[in-house]
Amino acid sequence: MSFIRRAGAALGVLLTVSAPAASGQDASAAATQAYFGAVAEYFVLPRSEVDILGEWRLLEEEIPVVLFLARRGGVSPEAVVALRRSGQGWVALAQRFRLGAAQFHVPLPSSAPLGSLAAAYERFRALPTSRWREIELTDGDIVELVNLRVLAETLRRPPEEILAERARGSWVETYVRLIGGGGTGR
Repeated sequence: MSFIRRAGAALGVLLTVSAPAASGQDASAAATQAYFGAVAEYFVLPRSEVDILGEWRLLEEEIPVVLFLARRGGVSPEAVVALRRSGQGWVALAQRFRLGAAQFHVPLPSSAPLGSLAAAYERFRALPTSRWREIELTDGDIVELVNLRVLAETLRRPPEEILAERARGSWVETYVRLIGGGGTGR
C-alpha cells in the first residue's frame, strides 16, 4: 500500500474511532479493517482475501500467521486453516512446513522491551544462530513474532518501537495507535 493509501486508511480509522456517535463495536471493526489492510499490504494480497480469512472465525492476530505459514510452507491459506481447525497448534504446523525458530526471529537490540517474548529471546540469545533449530517456540511466540514482523516491516518502524506499543494492547490496537488512530473503543 502506498503512503497515500495508508494515510487514507489512517484517516478513516481516526474519523471512525473518534466520532462521538461511533459505538465501541464500530470503532473496533474499523480498527480491525485497518489492521487487515496492513496484513494485506505485507503479504501483497488483495484486501478481499484477508477479509475472507477474517470471516473464518480466526482471531485477528492469527490471520498473519496463517498467511506466513502458507507462504513459507508453499501451501494455500485454506490448507493451513483446515489443519489449524483439526486441532494442530502453530508449533506443529511450523514443524510440518519445516519452519524453525530462525524463520520467525526478528532482530532486536538487547535493550528492547520484550514483554511476552522475553523467554523466546533468552533462548535465541543463549545459542549461536547455527543452533537456533534447537529452539522450541510456543504457539504464542509464533503469533507474537509474526505480528511483530508484519507491523515493523509494513510501518517501516523499528521492531522495538512496535513491541513497546504492543505492551499497551492487542496487535490490532497497537497498529491503530502506531498509525495515529488512538484507542479502539475496547
